[in-house]
Amino acid sequence: MHQERHDAGSELLLSTHTDEQWRRRRRELNDWINRPKVRKLPKRTRLFGKTPVDEQLHPILIRLQRAGLVTEFSCAGVSPLDEPVDHSLYAYLTYFSDRGPAESFTNLLMRNMKHRALITYEPSRSRYDVSSFFIGHNRSFCILLLHSAEQFIQESRL
Repeated sequence: MHQERHDAGSELLLSTHTDEQWRRRRRELNDWINRPKVRKLPKRTRLFGKTPVDEQLHPILIRLQRAGLVTEFSCAGVSPLDEPVDHSLYAYLTYFSDRGPAESFTNLLMRNMKHRALITYEPSRSRYDVSSFFIGHNRSFCILLLHSAEQFIQESRL
């Protein structure tokens, strides 16, 4: 398994991935860079408070807010199915570890998403970053993130 630890001022990699998964990620990135980008649908957003967010992430952000988690940034990532540009390559969500039940949610994500997520922690910012490990998993990442947010709310009520 491939797991990295950096000094205390930088990111700590919490998720584990095999060397073959890292090689696949690099191949997928290279393939993405070299493929033609055809825009099929425009980027769809909704307001989360006063901030426009990707439509796919809006229900997730609402649920996490209700659960007491404070988010910072998010993106649904690129997709050959709709929007191949104007997004981060990987779907992601960042949230603060010192505000709300972040550690419990991170543990749930690690169980639910396994190799599909790249999970890091930035001690200097007290922030978690959860992103899709593969570009081709961006949409399923968003679906799993929604499922995990719903599960987190249910488990918090017990």
